[in-house]
Order: sequence, then structure tokens, then C-alpha cells
Amino acid sequence: MIKQVILYRRDLTMRKGKIAAQVAHASMAVFFNRINRWVGTHFIDNKGMPNPLPEGTETVICIPLTDDMAEWVDGLFAKIVLSVEDEVDLLRAYQMAKEAGIPCSLITDAGKTEFKKPCETCSGYGYFTNDISGERRDCEVCGSSGKVSAPTHTTVALGPARSEAIDPITGPEGAVKTKLA
Repeated sequence: MIKQVILYRRDLTMRKGKIAAQVAHASMAVFFNRINRWVGTHFIDNKGMPNPLPEGTETVICIPLTDDMAEWVDGLFAKIVLSVEDEVDLLRAYQMAKEAGIPCSLITDAGKTEFKKPCETCSGYGYFTNDISGERRDCEVCGSSGKVSAPTHTTVALGPARSEAIDPITGPEGAVKTKLA
């Protein structure tokens, strides 16, 4: 069976909608990270014939696929979403997939909505107090929120690839402990 396994981190306690978005990003990134863009007046169709670009089209993309990826795209599109305990497990699964030659993607969220950390400039207060006058002024770095974006590894997609390739990493007896989502 050819499948794609997508892992997300349980320790982040993301909202369900955030998990769904991150899982979708990971699934698509496996393909989109392989894109070749071609800007021109013609493209080669699936029969090897040059064709003019459709009216209003400026760019055509080409995504080189492995045999497993092509079979998956033409088949059942099986996806399994699992969770991992933390970032260590997420990155270990990603590294193992890369080393095994499995198409994979790692998603790092920009941290603009959910993943924030205290601002180092104002120590998380969001403001400064003048030592002499006692007057407060907003922090220019965080805009008085006391928090700044924290880019965070959230999800990894492994495959599409054969179960025999992915299962040693994420299966029930795999190297990385996973849970059904």
C-alpha cells in the first residue's frame, strides 16, 4: 500500500483548526517543495507535445514525482494522521525519512497566531519604565503585547511511499512512538 503519514506534535496543544491547517501544509509541501516553474510561451503536455500556454497563464509548474508518488496521485490518496509526543520525535521521524529516501516535508509555523514567546527586549512586560521620571512607553519590538512570534516546528509529512518504507519509522512497532490522532 502507498500512503502518506502526517505527524503533528501533541505537546503544542494546538486548536483543531490549527492542526488541520498544519497537516494540510505538510501534505502539500511534499509536492510543492519539488516544483520547477517554467515561464514561457509553450509547455509540454503529458503526450510530449508542445502546447501554447492557455490565455492569461504566465507560469506552468512541473512537479517531478517518484513512482510511488505518481501511483498515489492516481490512486486512493491514503493519508494517515498521527501525533508524536514532542519536537524531538517529530524531527527524528523527519530525519529518518530523509535518510531512507522517503519524500518528506517539515513545517515550521511562523508563530504569528499561536506560538508566541516573551519579548526579550522588554522582558515580556510590553513596556519600559523610565528610571528617572517613572513614565511608561510601549516596547517598539512587540508593540506593547509583551510577546513576539516564535517560529515552531509543528508537523511532518512522510511519503507518499510504500508502507514497508514508512512503517519502520511510524508504525505500531516503529522507531518513533506515535498515537492515532
